[in-house]
Amino acid sequence: MKTILVKLTIFVSILLAFVGCKKDEGLRDTRVSAVTAFYEPADSKSIVLQSSASATLYFEWEAAKAEDSGMVLYEIAFDKVGGDFSNPVYKMASDNNGAYNHATISHKQLNKIAGAAGIESSATGKLIWTIISSKGINEMKSAESRTIELTRLAGFADVPYDVYVTGEGSEGGTDLSKASLMKSTAAGEFEVYTKLTTGKAYNFTDAKVGTPRKFFVDNGKLKEGTTTNTVAKTGVYRIRLDFNVGSVVYTEITDMQIFFCPTNSFLFSLDYIAGGVWKAASKPITFKTESWGKDERYKIKMTTLTSDGVTVAEWWGTPNTDSRPNSSSPASYYYLFPVNDSQWDGKFKFASEIDGSLSDVTVSLKADGAYTHEIKKVGNQ
Repeated sequence: MKTILVKLTIFVSILLAFVGCKKDEGLRDTRVSAVTAFYEPADSKSIVLQSSASATLYFEWEAAKAEDSGMVLYEIAFDKVGGDFSNPVYKMASDNNGAYNHATISHKQLNKIAGAAGIESSATGKLIWTIISSKGINEMKSAESRTIELTRLAGFADVPYDVYVTGEGSEGGTDLSKASLMKSTAAGEFEVYTKLTTGKAYNFTDAKVGTPRKFFVDNGKLKEGTTTNTVAKTGVYRIRLDFNVGSVVYTEITDMQIFFCPTNSFLFSLDYIAGGVWKAASKPITFKTESWGKDERYKIKMTTLTSDGVTVAEWWGTPNTDSRPNSSSPASYYYLFPVNDSQWDGKFKFASEIDGSLSDVTVSLKADGAYTHEIKKVGNQ
């Protein structure tokens, strides 16, 4: 019996030693060398980032060696100057999902990386970068690193799809779900007509649910962060944001009027309601009698006040042909387009039933649809 136990013990010991040896061999097979030489870009290279989608920067380094002579995977890591890459600001795989000893990084991506390192928009700052090689485990960080100097884009590399105005000073207040949508007018550009209240904070977000990104204005530049803004004067404003260049333009809307072309004068002003809508209720409208008939032409004048205190007239009208609307006219007849200040160019015509009526007039510059207006008869004079 003793002999059997001794033999069994010896067999188990040999088996465990064999398995341990195989395990060690497997671990050795995952070992790779560290990268010791970098090729591109040159150390301390200075790059002024461009907003073009095709703008890229090429990184290249010597290939590492694997103990099993197999494929090596690479990551490029970025850190602040003085950092040791133990907690890099950004890491990404090289080209071909980490298989190549080079990486092609877009300027927009580099702009985000620079931002993560604390470099402000439009500012110039430095980063360090290095290469980490591995076979998925047993990472080997290169002992080498290089410095790169980046001048960030004025705008944002990651432009939001939607933008909203929210906060105590906004129309929707602090309830994020009631934030005011901004209208997308071009790629990366947004505008809104909304009321802001003096002394009360507001900011911009990219969503009205959850925990959205937040944006604010600093010395006329759009920036990302939780800082809020206020206005010096309660009023209705047109706010234009351009995330491509980080610009912000505020224009106060001081008046909205119906201009009657035949008399070259204004019939009445509209009051701001909310949500980019102005309205005048039960206003008398009478066409001008001419020798050839009645003249019913009109357009809309919006008076604005720039941030520099300059009063500017902006006109809304139509590029359509000179025709009187009826019940069959499409909604697009009433769409508003910027026109010149001529007495006759770009005018609309009132519908026939508006003559001698009391009418409600509504101008809608809402962000969720076409800019338009409505003339609705509510009674007789």
